[in-house]
Amino acid sequence: MTTRWLTPEEQRAWRAYIGAALLMEDALDRQLQQEAGMPHMYYSILSVLSEAPERRLRMTDLAEGLKITRSRLTYAVTRLEKDGLVRREHCRWDKRGSIAALTDEGMTMLERAAPGHVETVRTLLFDRLTPEQVRQMEGIFSKVAEGFEGDAAQAAPDDVPWRRRSAKPCS
Repeated sequence: MTTRWLTPEEQRAWRAYIGAALLMEDALDRQLQQEAGMPHMYYSILSVLSEAPERRLRMTDLAEGLKITRSRLTYAVTRLEKDGLVRREHCRWDKRGSIAALTDEGMTMLERAAPGHVETVRTLLFDRLTPEQVRQMEGIFSKVAEGFEGDAAQAAPDDVPWRRRSAKPCS
């Protein structure tokens, strides 16, 4: 099998994406740590839960929504639970599963952190793009994500993070 090397144009695009993604994640982490005392991942968990029915989601569904491994989510939720921002509940219809529920304290924390976070995202990303570039960005990254997720029936368990098995059982 021959290697399909990146063209110079593809190499520039790839490096631009990697550089921007790393800088954006660093900036969001710093902003949220300074203003809310939490990393971007924890804010994302609170945000997704706030949009869920009754502010509750099954842990496996939350991992899928965040595009992370179940073990990484379990670690983060455990920390948020200690801080009183999230509560873990037993899943009534699946004895092996559990539910993450956003507490009132978690909602209050999210409401305090959201304005600064949104302003940072707007300033660092959307204020630099035209409306057409925003539409293109959505199309590009939706297409890339679809390639990873594929047809659920055909995808291998390790194709996406939330389906990966860890060494110990998790939610």
